[in-house]
Amino acid sequence: MEDRPTPLYQELAETFRRRIASGELAAGDRLPPVRTAAAEWKCDPGTVARAYALLAGEGLVLGRRGGGTRVMPGAMDPARPGWGWAALVDRAEAFLLEAAASGHSTEQAESALAVAAARWDDVRRSRVSQPPSPRGAALRFAGSHDLALEVLIRTASETLPIEARFVGSLGGLMALARDEADVAGSHLWDETTGDYNIAFVRRLLPGRPVVLLTLAHRTLGLIVAPGNPLGISGLADLPGVRFVNRQRGSGTRVWLDAHLRDAGIDSSRIEGYDREERTHIAIARAVERGHADAGLGIGAAAAASGLGFVPLTRERYDLVFPAATWETGAGRAIAALVRSGAFGAAVEGLGGYDPSETGTDRLIQA
Repeated sequence: MEDRPTPLYQELAETFRRRIASGELAAGDRLPPVRTAAAEWKCDPGTVARAYALLAGEGLVLGRRGGGTRVMPGAMDPARPGWGWAALVDRAEAFLLEAAASGHSTEQAESALAVAAARWDDVRRSRVSQPPSPRGAALRFAGSHDLALEVLIRTASETLPIEARFVGSLGGLMALARDEADVAGSHLWDETTGDYNIAFVRRLLPGRPVVLLTLAHRTLGLIVAPGNPLGISGLADLPGVRFVNRQRGSGTRVWLDAHLRDAGIDSSRIEGYDREERTHIAIARAVERGHADAGLGIGAAAAASGLGFVPLTRERYDLVFPAATWETGAGRAIAALVRSGAFGAAVEGLGGYDPSETGTDRLIQA
């Protein structure tokens, strides 16, 4: 299992990709000024500028002198290959201009592009339909952290190694969209439907058949010190206590932000709201060590650390398989493991999980 460190500018760019993908930032919305974002992320302005340049190169944002950096219309439109069609055209034009400046004719430059495209097409066709193998190459997972998932990874490790990156639910779905993962883990709650994952899958993977395999239902709530000495009972108590948060783009954070808005609670009043951790265990550790009075996480993480827990909601955690992965030997092997009685018993033993629907699957024609 791997969790590679990511350069800060890439992490910052990924945060804004997720906010655009989730609809939090719509077309025309302005990104924070470079110096404002630098102060928030505690980095130099050059790091933020580099992140914005990366997003601009992908066609997601456009920076104008005096007008700031704004989200491009249709930034997440599936008709724009790679979500960056305008940027791709700009790069092609730049190549043609460079070729002309070097003394080549337009016809020669166009021929060079055609040859390169033909070469790439041969490579692409040689790689297509080569699914992950149940043995050998690792199955690439990207998504939200979960203790039941860790049980699955350990159980599968002898026959099917899984390379896992915990990048949050939105990050996992976006990794699938970019073909950087074979399977994702998600628990994204949709305010409109009240359901989990389906709306986000349809938004981020349009036109692609996807299978949702339920890993388990789990209890989400506030992890607190043993005995809950501060008497914390819900989100309304967060202003006035020290809090530790999940990272932006995680399903836990999506749920929290929506419910804080509904309750009329200003997140700026919550001390530590901007302090982020990438796993539920890290949230529990912060509370256990006295660095925070409360953090939003799953009941199993609180139980594993001997901490108190205030339940708030029950959520569905799904493994998200593109149909091409689901139909492979690797996909069938994962489904068989999840549906086994031994796995269900192990999940139930974690505490805070309901395995009654573990192993059920739904086909989504995104």
